[in-house]
Amino acid sequence: MTTTWRQELDEARKEAGDDSEIVAVAPREANLDVTFNEGFGGSEGPHLLVWTHERVYFPVVYDGAEWLGSAPRNPQADGQRHVGGE
Repeated sequence: MTTTWRQELDEARKEAGDDSEIVAVAPREANLDVTFNEGFGGSEGPHLLVWTHERVYFPVVYDGAEWLGSAPRNPQADGQRHVGGE
């Protein structure tokens, strides 16, 4: 199955309840639109960091499956849950 980081970002932001503005994308915004296979096998998505006013989004891989995880941009009293598969 193929995806882009832009599609994964939309899903991750919905899951996090983050509707704040995107502040920055690194290393470049074009990486959001590269098509890759997110299924099992190996990391194919390009490097990426996305900052919104509320969260930072980053690639996560477990057993070759890829998606975007996120963490609060600012310290939170309840900390951060684990990222990745179990």
